Amino acid sequence: MSAAEAGGVFCRARGRTLDAFLSGMPWRKEQTADLQRVLARVDRDIPLVLVSGNHDVGNTPTPETVAEFQRTWGDDYFSFWVGGVLFLVLNSQFWYDASRCPALKQAQDQWLDQQLSVAGRRHCQHAVVFQHIPLFLRSIDEEDDYFNLTKSVRKEVANKLTRAGVTAVFSGHYHRNAGGTYQNLDMVVSSAIGCQLGQDTHGLRVVVVTAKKIIHRYYSLDELSEKGIEADLMGLMEEK
Repeated sequence: MSAAEAGGVFCRARGRTLDAFLSGMPWRKEQTADLQRVLARVDRDIPLVLVSGNHDVGNTPTPETVAEFQRTWGDDYFSFWVGGVLFLVLNSQFWYDASRCPALKQAQDQWLDQQLSVAGRRHCQHAVVFQHIPLFLRSIDEEDDYFNLTKSVRKEVANKLTRAGVTAVFSGHYHRNAGGTYQNLDMVVSSAIGCQLGQDTHGLRVVVVTAKKIIHRYYSLDELSEKGIEADLMGLMEEK
C-alpha cells in the first residue's frame, strides 16, 4: 500500500517473483487470487487505484503482459479527478524498456500529452502522478540505476510534467524511502509494505491534499497500530 489521500487508498498490485509471471508458473494465479481476496476486504467507500510495475508487466513489457494486467486489474494508465485535483496513473515500464511494445509506449505518450494539456487549460488545484519507477531517487542529475529512469528519459518527462504544473510524483520500486525535488516537482519514493531492501520498516505513506498544499509522511505499521496518524495530519484531513 503506497499512499492514502482524498478518501482513497492507492495500492500497487504485484506478484512476489517476476519470473513466475513471465514463465506462467501456476502459483502466480494463486497469488493474484489471494491479493484479490485481501483487497475485497477493504471498505467499499475507499476506492482502490492500482499502479502497474515490473512485477506485473515485466522489466521489458510486451503486449501480452500488458494485456494480462489489464484483464486482471484494469487499465495500466489512466486519469481521474478528486475535487479540483487531477491524478495521472502511468505505466513507467514503457519508459524503462519498450523495445517489445513500442506502439504501446507511443500511445501512452500521446495520451499523457493530451492529459497535461487539459491540466493546463483547467487550472487544477494540483496535478499528481503515480508511477512505479521513480524519475530519480535523490537528484535529477544522479547516475542511471536499475531503480530510476535514465537521465535522458527522466529529464524529458520531468520537464514535461513541470511545464504542465504537476507538483508531485509518487513512486515505489526502490523498496526504501527516498526522494528529492526538481524545480517545483516533489519526487516521492516510498518503501514497501512487504520486502525491505534498506533500513526502513514495513509501512505505508499517508498523503493529505488540501487546496493549497500536499503533505505526506511515511508510517511504519507498528506506528499506525500503536499511535495512529498524527494530530496535525488528522486536522488537515478534517479541513473543508
